[in-house]
Amino acid sequence: MMSFGWPLMFLLLPLPLLLRKLLRAVPESGSGRLRIPDPDLFSSARSAGQSSSPSRRWLTTALVIWALLVLSAARPLWIGEPQQLPQSGRDLLIAVDLSPSMEMEDFLLGNRPVDRLTATKAILREFLRGRRTDRVGLILFGALPYVQAPLTFDLATVETLLLESEIGLAGDQTALGDAIGLAVKRLVSQQSNHRVLILFTDGSNTGGELDPEQAATIAAQQGIKIYTVGVGAEQSELPGLFGLRFAGPGSDLDEKTLRMIAQTTSGEYFRAQNTEELARISELLDELEPVQSDAQTIRPQKELFYLPLALALLLTGGLSILSLVSRRRS
Repeated sequence: MMSFGWPLMFLLLPLPLLLRKLLRAVPESGSGRLRIPDPDLFSSARSAGQSSSPSRRWLTTALVIWALLVLSAARPLWIGEPQQLPQSGRDLLIAVDLSPSMEMEDFLLGNRPVDRLTATKAILREFLRGRRTDRVGLILFGALPYVQAPLTFDLATVETLLLESEIGLAGDQTALGDAIGLAVKRLVSQQSNHRVLILFTDGSNTGGELDPEQAATIAAQQGIKIYTVGVGAEQSELPGLFGLRFAGPGSDLDEKTLRMIAQTTSGEYFRAQNTEELARISELLDELEPVQSDAQTIRPQKELFYLPLALALLLTGGLSILSLVSRRRS
């Protein structure tokens, strides 16, 4: 079905005829005479006996060009058949730790050692591509949390902003409680009945003003479910002065607090010690049962303004070439 976005533009169609009447009303002599670029274009149009002259044909072509331009300005649209889009009704925030400890290279990605943040980015990238009906937002935190991407269906932008994040961008500490508090603030303002926070961290709460336990209690009261993911191998090999030395993230990772946060909000705690486990966690999170809401009906629209615009440009080019050839012959 055809429709027009700006149908009022058709009111401009008679404008050339009005200008023609005004030109006829202007006196032929006097200092106030109106000058036009090509008087020959209109001179023959004033005499009825020259309706088949080239000037009359050019004038007709010019009117056709004007009509095509007005048609293009009216934004012709082709509206397709109604389609139903199921909505999950789920608002999902992802919070990622950017503290310096995320720089430890204890993950393998394609048989290449990578740091914890790089591995988290790779897994979350695939996770985002499966969230077609969810609104997803991104929170980055260190000493302070901040919203990198608000809740949106534009998952490509969320993915881009995630990949652009860098370690240490938000400070050297880990403000778990403040990150949860910011997520709660963003989620409680939404109308969705299914609100989820997924928290990726490799450390314990070392900064911020809000205690993680208090933040989890507030989230539970607001009906927000939190899934916590502890990132980091149980034991990693690091280069030292006398060869390889072994270090584990357990001294920093506060699994007790992360479990408490998940349990308080009816969520779940996961431990990611390698890339395979991190991918498995992503699959488990991907299986969260969505809350279906009423299907939304849309009618796809296709812009067609470029068709009359292209034809108008072709006719204008042809008219200009014919005018140039005619002048050279004369």
